[in-house]
Amino acid sequence: MPVLPGVEKTNMPPKNRSERRKKLITELIGDAASGRQAGLITDMIETALQLGRDHASILDLKLISRSMREIQNAAAIFRQYAGVRKVAVFGSARTRPEAPDFKLAHDFASRIVKENFMIITGGGDGIMGAAQEGAGAEMSFGLNIRLPFEQHPNPVIHGDPKCINFNYFFARKLSFVKETSAFVLFPGGFGTMDEGFEVLTLLQTGKTSLVPIILMDRPNGFYWETWRRFLDNDLLELGLISPSDFNLFTITHDVEHAVAEIKNFYKIFHSYRWVRDTMVVRITQRLTPAAVQKLNEQFSALLTSGSITQGEALPEESDDHAVAGLPRLVLTPNKRDFARLRLLINAINDSSVTEGDAEG
Repeated sequence: MPVLPGVEKTNMPPKNRSERRKKLITELIGDAASGRQAGLITDMIETALQLGRDHASILDLKLISRSMREIQNAAAIFRQYAGVRKVAVFGSARTRPEAPDFKLAHDFASRIVKENFMIITGGGDGIMGAAQEGAGAEMSFGLNIRLPFEQHPNPVIHGDPKCINFNYFFARKLSFVKETSAFVLFPGGFGTMDEGFEVLTLLQTGKTSLVPIILMDRPNGFYWETWRRFLDNDLLELGLISPSDFNLFTITHDVEHAVAEIKNFYKIFHSYRWVRDTMVVRITQRLTPAAVQKLNEQFSALLTSGSITQGEALPEESDDHAVAGLPRLVLTPNKRDFARLRLLINAINDSSVTEGDAEG
């Protein structure tokens, strides 16, 4: 089996070969990375070498190699716009320009970019093209998927550096979820249903951070109300979902309502991360002691121990430099009802802030 140069294939104990390999990897990384970055890159190289030792098939190696390149390329492009929140727009590629939903998607995108959000779509026609027209190429991304039949990005995003081509749906979906601060879904087919249910599943299970999900339809349309009845009459009735899961999404027919839902979600709440079982909520303004006490009273049943306290960044957050100065709310909630945590975020945004931190 091929080995790294300088690592003898025989006559060297396994421990020595391992140490020599690590030394060569460290030299290979050089000044490309340091600290935790270097450690994680080392892990990736070790994993790649293990694939060789496992005699992975060419098919598996091609899949892993190509998906890694796709994820790396997308991350590099998005990194240039890391300071701007983004809204993903999903919907049918078959929606015609004369359809009311087309105009609604166009108007929503045009309106949300005025609030300093960027737009991400699948890069195709229909609802995606409408949103891209409304936002403009400068304020939008297109995550285009290569399909067996001819597929081109819509004219607005075609040729733009922010038009990213994917071979694998899972790599494309990962980029959507990782980079998005809100999801807005318009009527669509299997793809829209797939994207909507997948995002809801990730939120419901805590596998991605809570964000707004807005389900939009034209005035007097009934697409999402019909979908909601399926949830009520079948999934909920059979006990396959919980009543609180309905807190994860909002149905609306109004652009201003959709924009307000997204803006209000980030009114005081900024983001959160987990430090083991502790949830650390970053907020843009300090809450009054009375507001913190009210949160404790409202959400005591959500906590597994202790109470909600207000403080500063934890030592474990030292790598999050961009949010180091933000106040924190710290709590230990149960991890079985993330929809209830969505209500906690709503309550935080409705809370009173200390006078010195109040906006305006």
